[in-house]
Amino acid sequence: MTNPLSDLTQQLLDYAARAGADQADAIAVDGTSISIDVRAGALEQADRSEGVDVGLRVMVGQRQACVSSSDTKPDTLRQMADRAIAMAKEAPDDPHAGLADASQLADVTDNSALELYDPSDEPDPAMLQDAAARAEAAALQNAGVSQVQSASAGYSHTRIHLAGSNGFSAGYARTSNGLSCVAISGTGAAMERDYDYDSRIFGADLRDASEIGTRAAARAVERAGARKPKTGAYPVLFDERISSALIGHLLQAVSGAAIARGSSWLRDALGEQVLPDGLSIIEDPHRIRTASSRMFDAEGLATARRAIVDDGVLTGWTLDLANARKLGMQSTANAARGTSAPPSPNLSNIALTQGSQSREELIAQMGTGLLVTSMIGSTINPNTGDYSRGASGFWIENGEVTYAVNECTVAGNLRDMLMRMTPANDAQTHLSTVVPSLLVEGLTLAGD
Repeated sequence: MTNPLSDLTQQLLDYAARAGADQADAIAVDGTSISIDVRAGALEQADRSEGVDVGLRVMVGQRQACVSSSDTKPDTLRQMADRAIAMAKEAPDDPHAGLADASQLADVTDNSALELYDPSDEPDPAMLQDAAARAEAAALQNAGVSQVQSASAGYSHTRIHLAGSNGFSAGYARTSNGLSCVAISGTGAAMERDYDYDSRIFGADLRDASEIGTRAAARAVERAGARKPKTGAYPVLFDERISSALIGHLLQAVSGAAIARGSSWLRDALGEQVLPDGLSIIEDPHRIRTASSRMFDAEGLATARRAIVDDGVLTGWTLDLANARKLGMQSTANAARGTSAPPSPNLSNIALTQGSQSREELIAQMGTGLLVTSMIGSTINPNTGDYSRGASGFWIENGEVTYAVNECTVAGNLRDMLMRMTPANDAQTHLSTVVPSLLVEGLTLAGD
Protein backbone atom coordinates (compact mmCIF):
# COMPACT_ATOMS: atom_id res chain seq x y z
CA MET A 1 0.00 0.00 0.00
CA THR A 2 1.30 3.47 -0.89
CA ASN A 3 2.40 5.57 2.06
CA PRO A 4 0.38 8.73 2.75
CA LEU A 5 2.20 11.82 1.55
CA SER A 6 2.52 13.08 5.11
CA ASP A 7 4.41 9.90 6.02
CA LEU A 8 6.78 10.33 3.08
CA THR A 9 7.65 13.90 4.00
CA GLN A 10 8.17 12.95 7.65
CA GLN A 11 10.44 10.08 6.66
CA LEU A 12 12.53 12.47 4.57
CA LEU A 13 12.82 14.87 7.50
CA ASP A 14 13.83 12.06 9.85
CA TYR A 15 16.51 10.78 7.48
CA ALA A 16 17.78 14.34 6.94
CA ALA A 17 18.10 14.92 10.68
CA ARG A 18 20.00 11.64 11.14
CA ALA A 19 22.32 12.56 8.27
CA GLY A 20 23.25 15.85 9.92
CA ALA A 21 20.82 18.52 8.67
CA ASP A 22 20.37 21.56 10.89
CA GLN A 23 17.10 22.38 9.10
CA ALA A 24 15.11 20.62 6.38
CA ASP A 25 11.83 20.76 4.53
CA ALA A 26 10.20 18.22 2.25
CA ILE A 27 7.48 18.10 -0.39
CA ALA A 28 5.56 15.13 -1.80
CA VAL A 29 3.35 15.33 -4.88
CA ASP A 30 0.96 12.61 -6.04
CA GLY A 31 -0.54 13.29 -9.45
CA THR A 32 -2.79 11.71 -12.06
CA SER A 33 -3.50 13.22 -15.45
CA ILE A 34 -5.50 12.12 -18.49
CA SER A 35 -5.37 13.73 -21.94
CA ILE A 36 -7.51 12.76 -24.93
CA ASP A 37 -6.98 14.14 -28.46
CA VAL A 38 -9.51 13.65 -31.26
CA ARG A 39 -8.95 14.22 -34.97
CA ALA A 40 -11.34 13.59 -37.88
CA GLY A 41 -13.90 12.16 -35.48
CA ALA A 42 -11.58 9.43 -34.20
CA LEU A 43 -9.28 9.04 -31.23
CA GLU A 44 -5.83 10.35 -32.19
CA GLN A 45 -3.98 10.09 -28.90
CA ALA A 46 -4.71 9.10 -25.31
CA ASP A 47 -2.26 9.69 -22.48
CA ARG A 48 -2.45 8.83 -18.82
CA SER A 49 0.25 9.47 -16.28
CA GLU A 50 0.39 8.97 -12.55
CA GLY A 51 3.07 8.84 -9.94
CA VAL A 52 4.56 10.26 -6.78
CA ASP A 53 7.50 12.68 -6.67
CA VAL A 54 9.31 13.81 -3.55
CA GLY A 55 11.76 16.61 -2.89
CA LEU A 56 14.04 17.39 0.05
CA ARG A 57 15.86 20.59 0.94
CA VAL A 58 18.48 20.47 3.69
CA MET A 59 20.49 23.18 5.40
CA VAL A 60 23.86 22.64 7.07
CA GLY A 61 24.64 25.93 8.73
CA GLN A 62 23.92 28.48 5.99
CA ARG A 63 24.53 26.05 3.15
CA GLN A 64 21.63 24.39 1.41
CA ALA A 65 20.95 21.76 -1.24
CA CYS A 66 17.91 20.20 -2.90
CA VAL A 67 17.36 16.67 -4.20
CA SER A 68 14.32 14.94 -5.70
CA SER A 69 13.15 11.49 -6.74
CA SER A 70 10.17 9.60 -8.13
CA ASP A 71 11.17 6.50 -6.15
CA THR A 72 9.74 6.51 -2.65
CA LYS A 73 11.25 3.30 -1.23
CA PRO A 74 12.84 3.80 2.21
CA ASP A 75 16.35 3.07 0.93
CA THR A 76 15.94 5.73 -1.75
CA LEU A 77 14.70 8.29 0.77
CA ARG A 78 17.69 7.55 2.99
CA GLN A 79 20.07 7.94 0.06
CA MET A 80 18.38 11.23 -0.86
CA ALA A 81 19.09 12.61 2.59
CA ASP A 82 22.73 11.47 2.52
CA ARG A 83 23.24 12.94 -0.95
CA ALA A 84 21.62 16.23 0.01
CA ILE A 85 23.84 16.61 3.06
CA ALA A 86 26.95 15.89 0.98
CA MET A 87 25.86 18.47 -1.60
CA ALA A 88 25.09 21.10 1.06
CA LYS A 89 28.55 20.74 2.59
CA GLU A 90 30.05 21.66 -0.78
CA ALA A 91 27.64 24.53 -1.46
CA PRO A 92 28.56 28.19 -0.84
CA ASP A 93 27.20 29.97 2.23
CA ASP A 94 23.84 31.63 1.72
CA PRO A 95 23.17 34.05 4.60
CA HIS A 96 19.52 34.35 3.55
CA ALA A 97 18.64 30.63 3.48
CA GLY A 98 16.49 29.18 6.24
CA LEU A 99 13.04 28.03 7.18
CA ALA A 100 10.35 30.19 8.73
CA ASP A 101 10.31 30.59 12.49
CA ALA A 102 7.57 28.57 14.16
CA SER A 103 5.86 31.85 15.12
CA GLN A 104 5.50 32.76 11.43
CA LEU A 105 3.66 29.59 10.39
CA ALA A 106 0.03 29.59 9.29
CA ASP A 107 -2.57 28.75 11.91
CA VAL A 108 -5.19 27.72 9.35
CA THR A 109 -4.05 25.07 6.88
CA ASP A 110 -7.36 23.51 5.82
CA ASN A 111 -7.98 24.44 2.17
CA SER A 112 -11.39 22.76 1.92
CA ALA A 113 -13.30 26.06 2.13
CA LEU A 114 -11.55 27.17 -1.08
CA GLU A 115 -13.16 24.32 -3.07
CA LEU A 116 -10.04 23.39 -4.98
CA TYR A 117 -11.01 19.73 -5.32
CA ASP A 118 -13.88 18.20 -7.27
CA PRO A 119 -15.04 15.12 -5.33
CA SER A 120 -16.77 13.67 -8.39
CA ASP A 121 -15.41 10.46 -9.86
CA GLU A 122 -12.52 10.72 -12.27
CA PRO A 123 -14.05 11.12 -15.75
CA ASP A 124 -14.07 8.05 -17.95
CA PRO A 125 -11.76 8.42 -21.00
CA ALA A 126 -14.75 7.73 -23.24
CA MET A 127 -16.50 10.77 -21.77
CA LEU A 128 -13.47 12.93 -22.47
CA GLN A 129 -13.27 11.60 -26.01
CA ASP A 130 -16.94 12.36 -26.56
CA ALA A 131 -16.49 15.95 -25.34
CA ALA A 132 -13.51 16.51 -27.64
CA ALA A 133 -15.39 14.94 -30.57
CA ARG A 134 -18.38 17.21 -29.99
CA ALA A 135 -16.14 20.27 -29.97
CA GLU A 136 -14.52 19.18 -33.23
CA ALA A 137 -17.88 18.40 -34.87
CA ALA A 138 -19.27 21.80 -33.87
CA ALA A 139 -16.24 23.56 -35.38
CA LEU A 140 -16.60 21.66 -38.64
CA GLN A 141 -20.21 22.82 -38.95
CA ASN A 142 -18.81 26.20 -39.97
CA ALA A 143 -18.42 26.14 -43.76
CA GLY A 144 -15.41 28.45 -43.57
CA VAL A 145 -13.38 25.95 -41.54
CA SER A 146 -11.03 23.82 -43.65
CA GLN A 147 -9.92 21.57 -40.80
CA VAL A 148 -9.69 21.25 -37.04
CA GLN A 149 -6.07 21.13 -35.95
CA SER A 150 -6.89 19.68 -32.54
CA ALA A 151 -9.71 19.01 -30.14
CA SER A 152 -8.61 17.94 -26.68
CA ALA A 153 -10.11 17.13 -23.31
CA GLY A 154 -8.20 16.51 -20.10
CA TYR A 155 -8.39 15.95 -16.38
CA SER A 156 -5.85 16.04 -13.57
CA HIS A 157 -5.90 15.35 -9.86
CA THR A 158 -2.97 16.39 -7.68
CA ARG A 159 -2.26 15.97 -3.98
CA ILE A 160 0.54 17.93 -2.31
CA HIS A 161 2.01 17.74 1.18
CA LEU A 162 4.62 20.07 2.69
CA ALA A 163 6.52 19.52 5.93
CA GLY A 164 9.46 21.16 7.68
CA SER A 165 11.70 20.62 10.68
CA ASN A 166 10.19 23.84 12.08
CA GLY A 167 6.97 21.91 12.81
CA PHE A 168 4.93 22.77 9.73
CA SER A 169 2.99 19.92 8.11
CA ALA A 170 0.00 20.38 5.83
CA GLY A 171 -1.34 19.40 2.44
CA TYR A 172 -4.18 19.81 -0.01
CA ALA A 173 -5.66 18.41 -3.22
CA ARG A 174 -6.51 20.08 -6.52
CA THR A 175 -8.40 19.00 -9.60
CA SER A 176 -8.48 20.47 -13.09
CA ASN A 177 -10.81 19.83 -16.03
CA GLY A 178 -10.09 21.26 -19.46
CA LEU A 179 -11.44 21.31 -23.01
CA SER A 180 -9.98 23.05 -26.08
CA CYS A 181 -10.41 23.30 -29.83
CA VAL A 182 -8.15 24.81 -32.52
CA ALA A 183 -9.76 25.47 -35.90
CA ILE A 184 -8.19 26.46 -39.23
CA SER A 185 -9.71 28.46 -42.07
CA GLY A 186 -8.31 28.62 -45.59
CA THR A 187 -5.67 26.44 -47.21
CA GLY A 188 -1.97 26.64 -48.05
CA ALA A 189 -0.36 30.00 -47.39
CA ALA A 190 -3.78 31.50 -46.70
CA MET A 191 -4.44 29.30 -43.64
CA GLU A 192 -5.36 31.09 -40.43
CA ARG A 193 -6.09 29.46 -37.10
CA ASP A 194 -7.73 30.41 -33.84
CA TYR A 195 -8.97 28.65 -30.75
CA ASP A 196 -11.25 28.51 -27.75
CA TYR A 197 -10.88 26.65 -24.47
CA ASP A 198 -12.12 26.37 -20.93
CA SER A 199 -10.47 25.14 -17.75
CA ARG A 200 -12.20 24.65 -14.41
CA ILE A 201 -11.67 22.96 -11.07
CA PHE A 202 -15.12 21.36 -11.20
CA GLY A 203 -16.05 19.46 -14.33
CA ALA A 204 -19.66 20.60 -14.04
CA ASP A 205 -18.53 24.22 -14.46
CA LEU A 206 -17.00 23.63 -17.92
CA ARG A 207 -18.66 25.36 -20.84
CA ASP A 208 -20.41 23.10 -23.33
CA ALA A 209 -18.13 21.38 -25.85
CA SER A 210 -20.25 22.51 -28.79
CA GLU A 211 -19.97 26.13 -27.71
CA ILE A 212 -16.18 25.86 -27.52
CA GLY A 213 -15.96 24.32 -31.00
CA THR A 214 -18.37 26.85 -32.48
CA ARG A 215 -16.47 29.80 -31.06
CA ALA A 216 -13.09 28.45 -32.17
CA ALA A 217 -14.44 28.07 -35.72
CA ALA A 218 -15.97 31.55 -35.81
CA ARG A 219 -12.71 33.10 -34.66
CA ALA A 220 -10.69 31.21 -37.28
CA VAL A 221 -13.06 32.25 -40.07
CA GLU A 222 -12.90 35.89 -38.97
CA ARG A 223 -9.14 35.76 -39.54
CA ALA A 224 -9.47 34.80 -43.22
CA GLY A 225 -7.61 37.11 -45.57
CA ALA A 226 -5.30 38.54 -42.90
CA ARG A 227 -2.66 41.01 -44.06
CA LYS A 228 -0.11 43.37 -42.61
CA PRO A 229 -1.37 46.67 -41.12
CA LYS A 230 0.01 50.13 -41.68
CA THR A 231 3.25 51.18 -40.03
CA GLY A 232 3.00 54.08 -37.61
CA ALA A 233 1.90 55.15 -34.14
CA TYR A 234 -1.62 54.01 -33.26
CA PRO A 235 -3.75 53.04 -30.28
CA VAL A 236 -3.70 49.29 -29.58
CA LEU A 237 -6.46 47.34 -27.85
CA PHE A 238 -5.19 44.15 -26.21
CA ASP A 239 -8.05 41.65 -26.24
CA GLU A 240 -9.05 40.03 -22.94
CA ARG A 241 -7.59 36.72 -24.12
CA ILE A 242 -4.04 38.13 -24.14
CA SER A 243 -4.20 41.30 -22.01
CA SER A 244 -3.03 39.43 -18.91
CA ALA A 245 0.40 39.13 -20.56
CA LEU A 246 0.76 42.93 -20.44
CA ILE A 247 -0.01 43.02 -16.72
CA GLY A 248 2.21 39.97 -16.34
CA HIS A 249 5.24 42.01 -17.35
CA LEU A 250 4.53 44.39 -14.46
CA LEU A 251 4.08 41.48 -12.05
CA GLN A 252 7.38 39.93 -13.14
CA ALA A 253 9.10 43.26 -12.59
CA VAL A 254 7.91 43.43 -8.94
CA SER A 255 9.10 39.91 -8.11
CA GLY A 256 11.44 40.03 -5.14
CA ALA A 257 13.94 37.86 -7.01
CA ALA A 258 14.22 40.44 -9.81
CA ILE A 259 14.42 43.32 -7.33
CA ALA A 260 17.12 41.60 -5.27
CA ARG A 261 19.17 41.05 -8.45
CA GLY A 262 18.63 44.67 -9.50
CA SER A 263 17.33 43.49 -12.87
CA SER A 264 13.89 45.10 -12.97
CA TRP A 265 12.63 48.16 -14.79
CA LEU A 266 10.57 48.93 -11.66
CA ARG A 267 13.43 48.51 -9.16
CA ASP A 268 13.26 52.19 -8.11
CA ALA A 269 9.49 52.60 -8.41
CA LEU A 270 8.28 51.56 -4.95
CA GLY A 271 5.78 54.16 -3.77
CA GLU A 272 5.51 55.68 -7.25
CA GLN A 273 2.61 55.76 -9.67
CA VAL A 274 2.83 52.94 -12.23
CA LEU A 275 -0.83 52.77 -13.38
CA PRO A 276 -3.43 55.48 -14.04
CA ASP A 277 -5.41 56.84 -11.09
CA GLY A 278 -8.19 54.54 -9.97
CA LEU A 279 -6.54 51.31 -11.11
CA SER A 280 -5.35 48.72 -8.62
CA ILE A 281 -3.91 45.20 -8.84
CA ILE A 282 -5.20 43.02 -6.03
CA GLU A 283 -3.85 39.61 -5.08
CA ASP A 284 -6.47 37.46 -3.36
CA PRO A 285 -5.29 33.91 -2.61
CA HIS A 286 -8.60 32.97 -0.97
CA ARG A 287 -10.95 33.11 -3.95
CA ILE A 288 -13.25 30.08 -4.07
CA ARG A 289 -12.96 27.63 -6.98
CA THR A 290 -9.95 29.41 -8.43
CA ALA A 291 -6.94 27.39 -9.51
CA SER A 292 -4.20 29.39 -7.74
CA SER A 293 -5.94 29.82 -4.38
CA ARG A 294 -4.12 28.66 -1.24
CA MET A 295 -4.30 29.16 2.52
CA PHE A 296 -0.54 28.88 2.98
CA ASP A 297 2.51 29.23 0.78
CA ALA A 298 5.34 26.77 0.14
CA GLU A 299 7.15 27.91 3.30
CA GLY A 300 4.10 27.46 5.53
CA LEU A 301 3.22 31.15 5.89
CA ALA A 302 -0.40 32.27 5.95
CA THR A 303 -1.52 33.94 2.74
CA ALA A 304 -3.62 37.11 2.72
CA ARG A 305 -5.26 39.55 0.36
CA ARG A 306 -3.03 42.50 -0.57
CA ALA A 307 -2.81 45.37 -3.02
CA ILE A 308 0.27 45.18 -5.22
CA VAL A 309 -0.76 48.44 -6.88
CA ASP A 310 -3.21 50.64 -4.98
CA ASP A 311 -4.95 53.48 -6.87
CA GLY A 312 -2.10 53.49 -9.38
CA VAL A 313 0.72 53.44 -6.79
CA LEU A 314 3.13 50.50 -6.46
CA THR A 315 2.96 49.40 -2.81
CA GLY A 316 5.31 46.42 -2.54
CA TRP A 317 7.27 43.50 -3.94
CA THR A 318 6.31 39.83 -4.22
CA LEU A 319 8.50 38.06 -1.65
CA ASP A 320 9.43 34.68 -0.29
CA LEU A 321 11.55 34.41 2.86
CA ALA A 322 14.99 34.40 1.22
CA ASN A 323 14.38 37.42 -1.01
CA ALA A 324 12.66 39.25 1.84
CA ARG A 325 15.77 38.77 3.96
CA LYS A 326 17.97 40.03 1.12
CA LEU A 327 15.90 43.20 0.91
CA GLY A 328 15.44 43.70 4.65
CA MET A 329 11.68 43.17 4.39
CA GLN A 330 9.02 40.69 5.47
CA SER A 331 7.80 37.86 3.27
CA THR A 332 4.46 38.44 1.55
CA ALA A 333 3.77 34.68 1.77
CA ASN A 334 4.32 34.20 -1.94
CA ALA A 335 6.72 31.26 -1.88
CA ALA A 336 6.15 28.46 -4.38
CA ARG A 337 8.27 25.40 -5.09
CA GLY A 338 8.55 22.13 -6.93
CA THR A 339 10.35 19.03 -5.82
CA SER A 340 13.79 19.88 -7.24
CA ALA A 341 14.43 23.51 -6.27
CA PRO A 342 14.13 25.80 -3.25
CA PRO A 343 11.16 28.18 -2.90
CA SER A 344 10.92 31.29 -5.07
CA PRO A 345 8.37 34.15 -5.29
CA ASN A 346 5.18 33.39 -7.18
CA LEU A 347 1.72 34.99 -7.24
CA SER A 348 -1.68 33.42 -6.63
CA ASN A 349 -4.87 35.11 -7.93
CA ILE A 350 -4.57 38.57 -9.48
CA ALA A 351 -7.28 41.04 -10.48
CA LEU A 352 -6.93 44.41 -12.21
CA THR A 353 -9.63 47.00 -11.65
CA GLN A 354 -12.16 46.75 -14.45
CA GLY A 355 -13.36 49.79 -16.38
CA SER A 356 -16.84 51.07 -17.11
CA GLN A 357 -16.79 50.61 -20.90
CA SER A 358 -17.25 47.49 -23.00
CA ARG A 359 -14.65 46.28 -25.47
CA GLU A 360 -16.91 47.46 -28.30
CA GLU A 361 -17.11 50.94 -26.80
CA LEU A 362 -13.31 51.11 -26.59
CA ILE A 363 -13.07 50.01 -30.23
CA ALA A 364 -15.39 52.84 -31.23
CA GLN A 365 -13.39 55.24 -29.06
CA MET A 366 -9.98 54.33 -30.50
CA GLY A 367 -10.89 55.41 -34.04
CA THR A 368 -8.06 53.93 -36.08
CA GLY A 369 -5.70 51.34 -34.64
CA LEU A 370 -5.12 47.67 -33.90
CA LEU A 371 -7.12 45.11 -31.94
CA VAL A 372 -4.64 42.41 -30.86
CA THR A 373 -6.03 38.92 -30.29
CA SER A 374 -2.82 36.88 -30.47
CA MET A 375 0.86 37.46 -29.73
CA ILE A 376 4.03 35.57 -30.54
CA GLY A 377 7.63 35.97 -29.44
CA SER A 378 8.78 38.44 -26.85
CA THR A 379 11.60 40.96 -26.61
CA ILE A 380 11.38 42.62 -23.22
CA ASN A 381 14.38 44.41 -21.75
CA PRO A 382 14.11 43.60 -18.02
CA ASN A 383 16.19 46.63 -17.03
CA THR A 384 14.51 49.31 -19.15
CA GLY A 385 11.04 47.91 -19.88
CA ASP A 386 11.47 48.31 -23.64
CA TYR A 387 8.79 46.15 -25.24
CA SER A 388 8.45 44.50 -28.65
CA ARG A 389 6.18 41.58 -29.59
CA GLY A 390 4.79 40.01 -32.72
CA ALA A 391 1.02 40.43 -32.98
CA SER A 392 -2.04 39.55 -35.01
CA GLY A 393 -5.65 40.62 -34.75
CA PHE A 394 -7.89 43.11 -36.56
CA TRP A 395 -7.45 46.57 -38.05
CA ILE A 396 -9.84 49.20 -36.74
CA GLU A 397 -10.84 52.08 -39.00
CA ASN A 398 -13.24 54.82 -37.86
CA GLY A 399 -14.13 52.76 -34.81
CA GLU A 400 -15.05 49.60 -36.74
CA VAL A 401 -13.32 46.30 -37.52
CA THR A 402 -12.27 46.34 -41.19
CA TYR A 403 -9.92 43.41 -41.84
CA ALA A 404 -7.80 40.74 -40.14
CA VAL A 405 -4.15 41.52 -39.44
CA ASN A 406 -1.05 39.36 -39.13
CA GLU A 407 2.74 39.64 -39.28
CA CYS A 408 3.14 42.90 -37.42
CA THR A 409 5.11 44.08 -34.40
CA VAL A 410 3.88 46.17 -31.48
CA ALA A 411 6.52 48.19 -29.63
CA GLY A 412 6.80 50.69 -26.79
CA ASN A 413 8.10 51.09 -23.25
CA LEU A 414 6.17 49.30 -20.52
CA ARG A 415 6.45 52.13 -18.01
CA ASP A 416 4.85 54.52 -20.51
CA MET A 417 2.38 51.98 -21.87
CA LEU A 418 0.91 51.12 -18.48
CA MET A 419 0.35 54.79 -17.68
CA ARG A 420 -1.66 55.22 -20.91
CA MET A 421 -3.89 52.24 -20.30
CA THR A 422 -7.72 52.14 -20.24
CA PRO A 423 -9.42 48.90 -19.11
CA ALA A 424 -12.68 47.53 -20.48
CA ASN A 425 -15.22 45.64 -18.35
CA ASP A 426 -14.99 42.17 -19.94
CA ALA A 427 -12.63 40.22 -17.66
CA GLN A 428 -13.49 36.58 -16.90
CA THR A 429 -13.79 36.53 -13.13
CA HIS A 430 -13.37 32.76 -12.71
CA LEU A 431 -9.76 32.89 -13.92
CA SER A 432 -6.75 33.17 -11.63
CA THR A 433 -5.67 36.27 -13.54
CA VAL A 434 -8.63 38.61 -13.99
CA VAL A 435 -7.65 41.24 -16.55
CA PRO A 436 -10.05 42.88 -19.03
CA SER A 437 -9.27 44.11 -22.53
CA LEU A 438 -6.80 47.00 -22.34
CA LEU A 439 -6.58 50.00 -24.64
CA VAL A 440 -3.10 51.55 -24.81
CA GLU A 441 -2.55 54.81 -26.67
CA GLY A 442 0.35 55.66 -28.94
CA LEU A 443 2.18 52.40 -29.61
CA THR A 444 4.44 51.85 -32.58
CA LEU A 445 3.27 49.33 -35.18
CA ALA A 446 5.63 47.83 -37.75
CA GLY A 447 3.73 46.41 -40.72
CA ASP A 448 3.67 47.49 -44.35
